[in-house]
Amino acid sequence: MGHIVSTIIPIFSLVALGNIARRRGFLPEAFMGPANRLVYYLAIPAMIFRAIAKASLTHHFNPIVLGLTLAAVVAVFAVCWGAAILLQLPVEIRGAFIQCSFHGNLGYIGLAVAFYYLGGDGLARASILAAFIMILQNFLAVVTLQAHRRQGAGGSRIRAFVGKIVGNPVIVSAIFGIFFSAVGLPVPLVLDRSLQILAGLALPMALLIIGGSLSMNLMRRRLGAVAGACFMKLLLLPAIGLGFFHLAGQAPADCLPAIILLASPTATIAYVMAREMGADSDFAVAAISAATLFSAATFVFWLSVG
Repeated sequence: MGHIVSTIIPIFSLVALGNIARRRGFLPEAFMGPANRLVYYLAIPAMIFRAIAKASLTHHFNPIVLGLTLAAVVAVFAVCWGAAILLQLPVEIRGAFIQCSFHGNLGYIGLAVAFYYLGGDGLARASILAAFIMILQNFLAVVTLQAHRRQGAGGSRIRAFVGKIVGNPVIVSAIFGIFFSAVGLPVPLVLDRSLQILAGLALPMALLIIGGSLSMNLMRRRLGAVAGACFMKLLLLPAIGLGFFHLAGQAPADCLPAIILLASPTATIAYVMAREMGADSDFAVAAISAATLFSAATFVFWLSVG
């Protein structure tokens, strides 16, 4: 338990610091956008590529765990869609509710927990899984938001998001890392050290940005639906994944990176997608903020049982 607490508290202390820094003016809006792009397009891809390229693919990739992880995401997606209908949620928030219930923040939160709790070995395993999960959850998000879209969010925006999925820097860096690892290509020393320096920026800056983007004011609106989305994302999704892994008899070392990713709070890009595709973006902000805050406690639980 000591290792779990000593992992989670520093991570979410940085998230809290980011929120305080934004309120105090140290992270102004003019800084947040460029800083986010720096982390998203350069620092995190450098970290992921380096972690996978230097890893042994045969040792770090488990196709059974991958398949079960993706199956858990699809299962919760279906449950959330049914729940939104049964609970008769207003049409204007239904798409955002479903998306926020399965779309996890893998790059900024999930990989941070995997690295600081499991080390480089866990980061390599989690990075490989994250690439495939991101493809699936972005596809399901587009399907969800298109099915529940308001007028004016048409096919051109769908094509734009499909292009963003294909060109996602996290996915691209993971694919290149897998190629280097599979072929056995060494990363040149100069490049490796350059990537190491750049990668060192990724997680601390990402956590500060997450904290700076949280909004407490919107969480009070539609509190029941926000709580439902948090329950699905933080408890039901990792519980289903854990159940699948136990039924398949998978080793904890293989499963824990996947559980960490499944237990990650709602991704901040869920807000961007909701806004661009005509869903309730205020609900998305509320769900993202609530899930991020509550995930500090749920991560402790899942790491202790995983």
